[in-house]
Amino acid sequence: MSATDTPARAGRTAGTATTTPMSRMTALARAEMILLGRNKGTVFAALFIPFVMPFSVRAGAEEMDLGKAGLTVGTLVLPAAIGFSLLFAVYSALVGVFVVRREELVLKRLRTGELRDVEILGGSALPAVLSGLVQSLLLAVGCVALLDLSAPSAPHLTVLGLLLGLVMCAALAAVTASFTRTGESAQVTPLPFTFVSMFGSGLFIPLDLLPDRLASVCELLPLTPVITLVRGGWTGDLSASDALGATATAVAWTVLAVFAVRRRFRWEPRH
Repeated sequence: MSATDTPARAGRTAGTATTTPMSRMTALARAEMILLGRNKGTVFAALFIPFVMPFSVRAGAEEMDLGKAGLTVGTLVLPAAIGFSLLFAVYSALVGVFVVRREELVLKRLRTGELRDVEILGGSALPAVLSGLVQSLLLAVGCVALLDLSAPSAPHLTVLGLLLGLVMCAALAAVTASFTRTGESAQVTPLPFTFVSMFGSGLFIPLDLLPDRLASVCELLPLTPVITLVRGGWTGDLSASDALGATATAVAWTVLAVFAVRRRFRWEPRH
């Protein structure tokens, strides 16, 4: 069985042996997990980079007046670590997955079976999303242990931010894949969103330390509400109105991304 045929065959098997969407998505996700493990470059970027980048944030934090923003090194590094996981383990990895499967005609073949479009995209994204979830939990535990952080003051906000981030990054990856031409260019097209998020969503520099006008613009970036919720859940100083605003912004970006996928996602190779 070739790597190219694995997801398609899994989809056809799921379509003939089961009738529930979850069973079909699980079968496709299992096949996609095998293929993901064979791609050494993707695995390295998804697993290694998010564990290394927080050290850069910690080094930079020593030069900042974090007390002015009401933060500590731990409350800066932990949300940043989760943000890196979302960007590399979920968003960037999924852009490559969607583009390569499209160019190999796997997505086109899957659509001829019982699998629906949302099941194909969801099943293909599930391994990366689960990887990002597990990685974020491990990073949180590591930051608590190494940076002397206490338990989150409002854990429901942290969980909400993480879940919103996982769904939103998967949807944005599908949007990016829709205008990415080849598997090689899939290594480049995620970079603008990645760099803007790293430097504008509070991963390296808290928004409270930025000029007011610039901070107001950065608050509207897709990943900013996720970082705000995760950090606010840990510090407990996020007001109800700010939490609601951050949630609304994240949901709005997710809905916009889903709408764009429904209208623009390509199921066949670009010519």
